[in-house]
Amino acid sequence: MRITLTGVFVRDQDEALRFYTETLGFVKKHDVPVGEFKWLTVVSPDDPDGTELLLEPNENPVAQAFQQGLFDQGIPAASFGVTDIRAECEKLQARGVAFTMEPTEMANVTIAVFDDTCGNLIQIVQT
Repeated sequence: MRITLTGVFVRDQDEALRFYTETLGFVKKHDVPVGEFKWLTVVSPDDPDGTELLLEPNENPVAQAFQQGLFDQGIPAASFGVTDIRAECEKLQARGVAFTMEPTEMANVTIAVFDDTCGNLIQIVQT
Protein backbone atom coordinates (compact mmCIF):
# COMPACT_ATOMS: atom_id res chain seq x y z
CA MET A 1 0.00 0.00 0.00
CA ARG A 2 1.21 3.52 -0.77
CA ILE A 3 -0.15 7.04 -0.71
CA THR A 4 -1.19 8.14 -4.19
CA LEU A 5 -3.27 11.23 -3.42
CA THR A 6 -3.54 13.79 -0.66
CA GLY A 7 -5.13 17.18 -0.70
CA VAL A 8 -5.41 20.67 0.69
CA PHE A 9 -8.50 22.83 0.76
CA VAL A 10 -8.16 26.05 -1.22
CA ARG A 11 -10.34 29.16 -1.49
CA ASP A 12 -9.89 29.49 -5.27
CA GLN A 13 -8.70 26.63 -7.45
CA ASP A 14 -7.32 28.82 -10.25
CA GLU A 15 -5.31 30.98 -7.82
CA ALA A 16 -4.09 27.84 -6.06
CA LEU A 17 -2.99 26.31 -9.36
CA ARG A 18 -0.98 29.43 -10.17
CA PHE A 19 0.67 29.45 -6.75
CA TYR A 20 1.47 25.75 -6.66
CA THR A 21 2.84 25.69 -10.22
CA GLU A 22 4.35 29.13 -10.84
CA THR A 23 5.61 29.83 -7.33
CA LEU A 24 6.33 26.39 -5.87
CA GLY A 25 7.25 24.68 -9.16
CA PHE A 26 4.81 21.77 -9.13
CA VAL A 27 3.32 20.55 -12.41
CA LYS A 28 -0.39 20.25 -13.21
CA LYS A 29 -1.39 16.59 -13.51
CA HIS A 30 -5.21 16.61 -13.77
CA ASP A 31 -7.66 19.41 -14.52
CA VAL A 32 -11.09 17.80 -14.97
CA PRO A 33 -14.32 19.81 -14.72
CA VAL A 34 -16.66 18.50 -12.01
CA GLY A 35 -19.73 20.73 -11.93
CA GLU A 36 -18.71 24.24 -10.94
CA PHE A 37 -15.34 22.99 -9.62
CA LYS A 38 -12.50 20.80 -10.90
CA TRP A 39 -10.60 17.65 -10.03
CA LEU A 40 -7.33 19.57 -9.97
CA THR A 41 -4.05 17.93 -8.99
CA VAL A 42 -0.38 18.81 -9.11
CA VAL A 43 2.75 16.68 -8.79
CA SER A 44 6.45 17.16 -8.29
CA PRO A 45 8.30 17.59 -11.60
CA ASP A 46 10.86 15.16 -10.14
CA ASP A 47 8.18 12.47 -9.70
CA PRO A 48 5.38 13.02 -12.25
CA ASP A 49 3.86 9.60 -11.52
CA GLY A 50 4.19 10.03 -7.75
CA THR A 51 1.84 11.32 -5.10
CA GLU A 52 -0.67 13.87 -6.37
CA LEU A 53 -1.77 16.91 -4.38
CA LEU A 54 -5.47 17.66 -4.85
CA LEU A 55 -6.30 21.38 -4.77
CA GLU A 56 -9.76 20.89 -3.34
CA PRO A 57 -12.34 23.69 -3.13
CA ASN A 58 -13.31 24.62 0.41
CA GLU A 59 -16.93 25.44 -0.41
CA ASN A 60 -18.25 23.16 2.34
CA PRO A 61 -18.64 25.05 5.66
CA VAL A 62 -17.01 22.15 7.50
CA ALA A 63 -13.98 22.37 5.19
CA GLN A 64 -13.82 26.14 5.73
CA ALA A 65 -13.92 25.74 9.52
CA PHE A 66 -11.28 23.00 9.42
CA GLN A 67 -8.98 25.01 7.15
CA GLN A 68 -9.38 28.19 9.23
CA GLY A 69 -8.87 26.29 12.48
CA LEU A 70 -5.60 24.79 11.30
CA PHE A 71 -4.40 28.15 10.02
CA ASP A 72 -5.37 30.01 13.21
CA GLN A 73 -3.52 27.48 15.35
CA GLY A 74 -0.42 27.57 13.13
CA ILE A 75 -0.79 23.96 12.04
CA PRO A 76 0.49 23.14 8.55
CA ALA A 77 -2.03 21.55 6.20
CA ALA A 78 0.70 19.66 4.34
CA SER A 79 4.42 18.95 4.48
CA PHE A 80 6.78 18.78 1.51
CA GLY A 81 10.31 17.41 1.52
CA VAL A 82 13.23 19.45 0.22
CA THR A 83 16.92 18.70 -0.19
CA ASP A 84 18.31 22.10 0.87
CA ILE A 85 15.82 23.97 3.04
CA ARG A 86 17.80 27.22 3.26
CA ALA A 87 18.21 27.46 -0.51
CA GLU A 88 14.52 26.60 -0.98
CA CYS A 89 13.47 29.32 1.48
CA GLU A 90 15.65 31.91 -0.27
CA LYS A 91 14.20 30.95 -3.65
CA LEU A 92 10.62 31.11 -2.39
CA GLN A 93 11.15 34.38 -0.52
CA ALA A 94 12.52 35.88 -3.75
CA ARG A 95 9.20 34.84 -5.35
CA GLY A 96 7.26 36.68 -2.63
CA VAL A 97 6.40 33.76 -0.35
CA ALA A 98 5.83 34.79 3.27
CA PHE A 99 7.27 32.47 5.89
CA THR A 100 5.69 32.20 9.32
CA MET A 101 8.62 30.09 10.55
CA GLU A 102 12.14 30.45 9.23
CA PRO A 103 14.26 27.26 8.98
CA THR A 104 14.38 25.76 12.44
CA GLU A 105 16.34 22.70 13.51
CA MET A 106 14.41 20.12 15.51
CA ALA A 107 16.18 16.90 16.44
CA ASN A 108 17.33 15.41 13.10
CA VAL A 109 15.20 17.60 10.81
CA THR A 110 14.99 21.25 9.81
CA ILE A 111 11.56 22.71 9.13
CA ALA A 112 10.12 25.98 7.85
CA VAL A 113 6.51 27.06 7.37
CA PHE A 114 4.98 29.41 4.81
CA ASP A 115 1.58 30.80 3.85
CA ASP A 116 0.34 29.37 0.53
CA THR A 117 -1.98 32.39 -0.05
CA CYS A 118 -4.86 29.91 -0.47
CA GLY A 119 -5.78 29.58 3.22
CA ASN A 120 -3.09 27.13 4.34
CA LEU A 121 0.20 26.97 6.12
CA ILE A 122 2.61 24.59 4.40
CA GLN A 123 5.64 23.05 6.04
CA ILE A 124 8.81 22.15 4.21
CA VAL A 125 11.23 19.73 5.81
CA GLN A 126 14.81 18.68 5.24
CA THR A 127 15.82 15.41 6.87
